[in-house]
Amino acid sequence: MKHILSSLTFLVSLGSLANAQSLSEAIRLNQVGFYPNAPKVAVAVGAGAGTFQVMTADSNRSSRSRAVFTGKLSEPRTNAISGKTTRLADFTPVTRTGSYVLVIPGLGYSYPFEIQESALKPVAVGALKGFYYQRLSTDLPAQYAGQWSRPAGHPDSRVLVHPSAATTQRPAGTVISSPRGWYDAGDYNKYIVNSGITMGTLLSLIEDFPAYVPTAEAGIPESGNAVPDVLDEALWNLRWMLTMQDPADGGVYHKLTNPAFDGMIMPDKATKDRYVIQKSITATLDFAAVMAQAARVLQPYKRQFPKLADSCRTAAVQAWAWARKNPTALYSQQAMNQAFDPDVTTGGYEDKDATDEWIWAAAELYVTTRDDAYFTAVSLFPDDKTPLPSWNQVRTLAYYTLMRHAKTLTKTGKASLPALKQRLTDMADVLLADVDKQAYGTVMGKTARDYIWGSSAVAANQGIALVQAYRLTGDTKYRDAALANMDYLLGRNAVGYSLVTGFGDKPVMNPHHRPSVADGIAAPVPGLLSGGPNGNAPKQDKCKGYAENAPADETFVDDSCSYASNEIAINWNAPLVYLAAAIDAIFSELDQPAK
Repeated sequence: MKHILSSLTFLVSLGSLANAQSLSEAIRLNQVGFYPNAPKVAVAVGAGAGTFQVMTADSNRSSRSRAVFTGKLSEPRTNAISGKTTRLADFTPVTRTGSYVLVIPGLGYSYPFEIQESALKPVAVGALKGFYYQRLSTDLPAQYAGQWSRPAGHPDSRVLVHPSAATTQRPAGTVISSPRGWYDAGDYNKYIVNSGITMGTLLSLIEDFPAYVPTAEAGIPESGNAVPDVLDEALWNLRWMLTMQDPADGGVYHKLTNPAFDGMIMPDKATKDRYVIQKSITATLDFAAVMAQAARVLQPYKRQFPKLADSCRTAAVQAWAWARKNPTALYSQQAMNQAFDPDVTTGGYEDKDATDEWIWAAAELYVTTRDDAYFTAVSLFPDDKTPLPSWNQVRTLAYYTLMRHAKTLTKTGKASLPALKQRLTDMADVLLADVDKQAYGTVMGKTARDYIWGSSAVAANQGIALVQAYRLTGDTKYRDAALANMDYLLGRNAVGYSLVTGFGDKPVMNPHHRPSVADGIAAPVPGLLSGGPNGNAPKQDKCKGYAENAPADETFVDDSCSYASNEIAINWNAPLVYLAAAIDAIFSELDQPAK
């Protein structure tokens, strides 16, 4: 999975230089690679004023490494979170493809990196393949899964209706079949709300970069079937989601789960009873949004899937109808457990306000059906905010959808377009504010507020917001800032890790992920995005590995006990797939915005 030469190989090839310098983890950079005609920046923590060099390091040559570029380190910058000093090394002028290392006299040399075309395509494809490893109800044979092959887990052909979900047609204890889907995170349960933003993000990639996605083959069983692998993989989860709708009334169960989390065992060893739990307004609206979007995305593939687009559209309309009848059906796990047995203690995905889910579902149904009634059913702008998407805040997904379909909206919808464009560009400009003063030169990390549970997804979703602004305006400042956030995820950060398993010289090795812990293989399942630094993690999971009084951007431990800083989740991997693919499409000059 790694696509660069090891630092040991480089140490040998550097010849006499290696005797004078040593590998320095104080030099932080994208550990995978850079595009020839794109910005290239590294960060030196604690370095003094001086110069740096970019040197060749090609193990296939017997000649000694040579300098190809000499630059001057930037003026010092102060990390607003930790107070530490950094200097930036900008080597953008180096455009020739090849393998390199960055050297700062007195500090050392960096991890090796490559400059090449399609530099981040392996990350995009690897992150997409990460979803394959999360599949339920099917064997993962070595032909596709390599050393991470495993027997099928959770056929979910015998799922019980929990008393909280009981109806006259489906009383408590009724057995239903609800197979497929992805394991949500490091655990073995399936949650509609989190699947909502995950699916919305992947389907948006297909809509935004239609020329690129067919090129991103991930080596899954469906590869080569004339359907993009992104869509094939998404369909594994979509078909599960369809089983979560009660055919009698259109409502959607909040989750399919064990009553309690499994231990650190392999999927096929986890055989406890599983239940569908209570219908909720947020699950039903997220479901409606996904199905409406899927109905559009599937239209070009009617030959391969003759009835699926129509089924998705019908399911979306039925879900919307249930939501209109049950607008107060919010999910409260505590209240549910007080009323019904068995108690359920797995992920709650509770949300006290469904305003944003109404907006997203309405927008997707409106764009798909062209029925103004959906558009006028909600207030598109309930306040002056444009929040970054997350599982419990999906409003801005609606804004993205309306803008990407601007040319085909009805007159009613087109009236909102100037305000929508202004909101999205204003959002991107707020992200860019003072980035030229930021210690790592990235949008991510300007404030400690970025370092929450799943901070890596914050970085990826910031990148998507910047890509959207670039697509709207063609202004390269947004594109370059999105690329910098990708650099952040691959090592240009305060902890010095590549936060994607299987990529880089210092990748996360011990994520909170049951198969990676239980399979007996040293390397974790590849292509998974770690949650990343989280200032509150020591209070949330009480893992003992955190450094005492660490600043928020350094509160991270590469240990499977740290589910608050080192778990994986599908709603984090989806924006990683989108951002890496978008960057690769843009710098490969596919799917460029209209100038």
